[in-house]
Amino acid sequence: MVVKTISRPADFARERTGDIFRVNKNVDPALHPFERAREYTRALNATKLERLFAKPFLSAMSGHIDGVYCLAKHPTQLSTVVSGSGDGEIRMWSLTSQSCVWKAAAHKGFVRGLSFVPFNTNFLSVGEDKVVKMWSRSQEEPLSTYVSKNAFTGVDHHRSKSMFATSSTVIDLWDHQRSEPVHTLSWGAETITSVKFNQTETSILASCGTDRTVILYDVRTVSPISKVVLAMRTNAIAWNPMEAFNFTIANEDHNCYTFDMRNLGNALSVAKDHVSAVLDIDYSPTGEEFVTGGYDKTIRIFGARDGRSREVYHTKRMQRTFCVKFSMDSKFILSGSDDGNIRLWKTHAADKLGTLTQREKNALEYSKALKDRYKNLPEIRRIDKHRKVPKAIKGAAHKKQVMEDSVKNKEDRMRKHSKPGAVPFKAERKKHILATEQ
Repeated sequence: MVVKTISRPADFARERTGDIFRVNKNVDPALHPFERAREYTRALNATKLERLFAKPFLSAMSGHIDGVYCLAKHPTQLSTVVSGSGDGEIRMWSLTSQSCVWKAAAHKGFVRGLSFVPFNTNFLSVGEDKVVKMWSRSQEEPLSTYVSKNAFTGVDHHRSKSMFATSSTVIDLWDHQRSEPVHTLSWGAETITSVKFNQTETSILASCGTDRTVILYDVRTVSPISKVVLAMRTNAIAWNPMEAFNFTIANEDHNCYTFDMRNLGNALSVAKDHVSAVLDIDYSPTGEEFVTGGYDKTIRIFGARDGRSREVYHTKRMQRTFCVKFSMDSKFILSGSDDGNIRLWKTHAADKLGTLTQREKNALEYSKALKDRYKNLPEIRRIDKHRKVPKAIKGAAHKKQVMEDSVKNKEDRMRKHSKPGAVPFKAERKKHILATEQ
């Protein structure tokens, strides 16, 4: 049997429009004298386009009557977030539809803390009415209620055990099945403002108080481990999910300090840029970045070891930012503020949402590689770092810089005209730490 096939000339495919053929390139630099100049121009254009397409704000989810003062994300569900407001209402939101899917009048007064139970869909809430409640999305009434003698300021759940910790004048450790605290922890603080379990070394607990201390506890021995006293009060704590010993605190002195819990006498890094108190902090699930919310009405994103923020987000209508969270895929940021809105932002302002073709992915990766290669050249660095901020923040930042320079110049003059060693130099990572105890 004879089967006839279509016969085409060898160069037929080259005549078809739209086809891309592999081109072999000789990489000898002598043959490409202008290659670096072309790459620099492409890097400059890519940086300009990135700033041009930087539109981080996605949406504002409204519904709360009062300000939003706490947020909680589910550790295994990407689209589930719970928020608590100043009027005692709790709402559960779906980030997929950006709408409220469940709500309840939970407390009398402020909702001070929220935390999901990691191994199911239930979550905990605490308020100023001295009550802890456990909720399920399928019911409008709480599953369990725990009553205390003191008004609560925060709550956090253990990663694997049916145990959670609450903060008030002391730290109480609770079991799901018991109506009274199992253990009580304290070390001199008048009021504990925040409490967080380490998600890697799960028996370690960190707390901060109004006496300017940050204290570490071990729940296995039910005893404190160490304490550090800072110059000003700490408002929030976040553990690095990828580095078991490291945590970062949000401080009243406009800075964030990263510590290794094995050595609290020296901060690993100091993150600056806020011009007012830092009220909340949260790490990315990758551990590479953390986001902060400040009293200056801005949100800033820092690298885990960076001293300056790589990004600042703000809107004209956004008020004081009291809570911030990364989404569990690290692509989005949630913020809650005084104006009653929960805002959704992109982690990288110029990211394109939706499905990308392979050619688009290759082009973006090539542009990113070029920007990384030439990022330290003056023009590219200037364009990449420039951010437009409100006039009030720019003026406050300038005033703060003048004050810091004045203090530094005064110390330099004192050191110059004093005996050697009479005015010792204090490193930035140590000068805000007043004392440590073991």
